[in-house]
Amino acid sequence: MVIMIETGLIVLGLVIIFGAFLILKSIKHFVVNAVVGLLILFVANSVAGLGIGYSWLVILTCAIGGTLGTILILVLHFMGIVI
Repeated sequence: MVIMIETGLIVLGLVIIFGAFLILKSIKHFVVNAVVGLLILFVANSVAGLGIGYSWLVILTCAIGGTLGTILILVLHFMGIVI
């Protein structure tokens, strides 16, 4: 009985460690994606002088979408749609 409880606790601990590893790994990719997207928007806005405003929706789109989110914002800006 005691061996089953100890084995169960070891398995539970391994599952928690593995889950934490997966969460931290996905957070790292999200942060890198967000930084790259916002950096591209900042550079495009500064160099080309596009005049895209930094609203919370623009920043959130670039942060979540990364490079693709930034391209979406740029395409919408060129089409005349302001977010």
